[in-house]
Amino acid sequence: MTSRLPGASVLVLLGPTATGKTSIAVEVAKRVGGEIVSADSRAFFAGLDIVTAKPTVGERGGIPHHLIDRVSIGQAYDAMTFRRDVEGLIPEILERGRVPMLVGGGTLYLGAILRGIFEGPPKDPAFRETLIDQPTSELHERLRAVDAEAARGIHPNDRLRIVRALEVFEASGRPISVWQTEAAPLPYDFAVFGLKRERSGHRAAIEARVRKMLDSGLVDEIERLREAGLSESVQAYRTIGVPEVVAHLDGQLSEAGMLDAMVGQTWSLARRQTAWFRRDRRVTWLNVTDRTIDDLTTEIVDRWRERIG
Repeated sequence: MTSRLPGASVLVLLGPTATGKTSIAVEVAKRVGGEIVSADSRAFFAGLDIVTAKPTVGERGGIPHHLIDRVSIGQAYDAMTFRRDVEGLIPEILERGRVPMLVGGGTLYLGAILRGIFEGPPKDPAFRETLIDQPTSELHERLRAVDAEAARGIHPNDRLRIVRALEVFEASGRPISVWQTEAAPLPYDFAVFGLKRERSGHRAAIEARVRKMLDSGLVDEIERLREAGLSESVQAYRTIGVPEVVAHLDGQLSEAGMLDAMVGQTWSLARRQTAWFRRDRRVTWLNVTDRTIDDLTTEIVDRWRERIG
């Protein structure tokens, strides 16, 4: 068990997509002297601006935001790299006398910080090649046979994580779930706050967000990125909204079909995120339904100050 560093408190604001984390985080940061470290799994990619609802410079309110635009759309970025980046950023922010704030909904990335992550065996391109033609559902069943614990925690459609779990077992002979029990969180006191919405209002907020993206030029953004090299072979392509817009551009989806597909995929993501977050008993939950940003900000700041004394 990793011991905590005394006096080193990190404020965490998490929650499923479309719960208002970005705007609330900025207001909290203004009041506590914070710097925001993004844990949005797609804001890391430069160019994915509208499709990730990435905060503009104006929306950041003068608050430093770290790890946004961390890599180009053709590069890969994983949880281990994220952890190393955060390990370097938190001490730097603390040395400036500021409050590190980890903000986002990327469960894999947040898990690397709050629960720990293992180095594990390296990627095995030859092994991955043998899985290319196998349906994701079959791979999930194969994982269930060798690591039922991991299979329960990975969505049957999450091919990336399924393949990695199979790869770890193939290379080491040990289930990835066993490796994960040996991982340790970063040695800080994490004050974890979570935002949630009522179910009906949450889905409506997701639809409003998708409509705003489309009105803001999402289709043009993806068309430009395709011309710049965004293809199915890169990690950034798996961002919700990208495949749907590409299908629309290729004449496979109508505009209405594109919107419905994006809303459906985002809603499914929000449900998976919520299920993951609920397993962490450290989270202090705040329901954003019918509450103002100022009200929520005040509660978070008051609770955080009470915690740190």
